[in-house]
Amino acid sequence: MRTESYKRTDIEESWVLLDAKGKTLGRFATEVANILSGKNKPEYTPNADMGDYVIVVNANDINVTGKKLDQKLYYRHSGYPGGIKSKPLREVIENSASDAIKSAVKGMLPKSKLGRQMFTKLKVYNDDQHPHAAQKPVSIEL
Repeated sequence: MRTESYKRTDIEESWVLLDAKGKTLGRFATEVANILSGKNKPEYTPNADMGDYVIVVNANDINVTGKKLDQKLYYRHSGYPGGIKSKPLREVIENSASDAIKSAVKGMLPKSKLGRQMFTKLKVYNDDQHPHAAQKPVSIEL
């Protein structure tokens, strides 16, 4: 057997449209992270960004199970002593559900330059309208 080595220029970039309506947050984020990293392709290479662009619509209609809406907290820090702030998932979803999806997906990508590059290919919108019609995204049902 021979091991094939692929470069970013060897593959075509495609755009994928995913609908978050009625999906569970964590399971949906896992599928999105796999598409962004290219793990759904036979040409997957761990040290190269082989993934596709992902457009997520209807982020407001994402579901969570259990008591996560009240118990799961999102933290941020101002950099000053005592400057830590926290918000429950319920507030994050009320303000911007796209932030909850972005945070979940970002945590599933590599913590490196490559992961940050993959994350830039994620586009999340709270309703079903998006400005990427010119890219002709392919709709995938998860």
